[in-house]
Amino acid sequence: MFDIRDFGNAGAEDGTPGLLTRIRALYEATPLLVGLYDPTDRLRYANPALRATFGIPEGDLPTWEELVRRSHAAGTGIIITAPDFETWLASAKSRRGKVRFRSFESDLRDGRWLLVNETLDADGWMLTVGVDVTSFRVDTRDIRQARDHALRAAHTDELTGVANRRFAIHRANEMMAPDGPGGALCVIDLDNFKRVNDRFGHQTGDDLLRAYCALMAAAIGRADCFGRVGGEEFMLVLPQTDLAAAERRVCDLLARVRASRPLPALPDFTYTFSAGLTFTPPGDTFSEAYGRADRALYLAKLAGRDRVMLG
Repeated sequence: MFDIRDFGNAGAEDGTPGLLTRIRALYEATPLLVGLYDPTDRLRYANPALRATFGIPEGDLPTWEELVRRSHAAGTGIIITAPDFETWLASAKSRRGKVRFRSFESDLRDGRWLLVNETLDADGWMLTVGVDVTSFRVDTRDIRQARDHALRAAHTDELTGVANRRFAIHRANEMMAPDGPGGALCVIDLDNFKRVNDRFGHQTGDDLLRAYCALMAAAIGRADCFGRVGGEEFMLVLPQTDLAAAERRVCDLLARVRASRPLPALPDFTYTFSAGLTFTPPGDTFSEAYGRADRALYLAKLAGRDRVMLG
């Protein structure tokens, strides 16, 4: 397990501290909020400023999702204005860790306003640094916040909070670029969704879509992208994942969905999905990869639904 306290401590022959020791000491002393997350999005280092802001006990290393859930329940950390926390969480996860660098602003419950910078390395480790900008250009804060909201909205499905078609396709194209990592592309369709709308009404159908997206967002990795491409149709982008590993992951998702009870008002209600999966090497094209996955999805439907087929 990585811990910043494992940084090399060897110093110069005259006894002065080594470079990494100085870096750690500065991180410990700075008022900046510094966090380091591993590829599974588990916190591996948090300096005192970050721990104090989010109420993280010394030695505790939660995942980012656990951290946000706990701070939200405790009334600490960031202010979440969305009416539905789970939809907000799915939306936040759909954007988190998808680009090498991004910068955004966030307001805290203690009254501070942060500028947060996220930097992602090639192995999936993420460094986050929050800067207190409460006193900087207060007069333009609303404009900057409106800009950030507009950018999020452009990449987010309004109903479910996950990535929308545009952003999911963008991530797929990045994966399949000639210099991209390659991976797997999965096209998903909820089984017999029209029956849900016809029997229980469109509001229940919307509730099911939101519950399904929340389950998927919680189950996929930070480097992955799950998006709604239309109606009850979804797409899962799995960078740096071979076909066998991707099939295992989709089968696990199928099992999770079968076991779930997504509608509290209908405790006996269950549902399934069908999926078409294909491998996409670097240099592949989205139209060709999507066509293969879509044909495999069709075969999954013909074979009885509730399964994944390869294409």
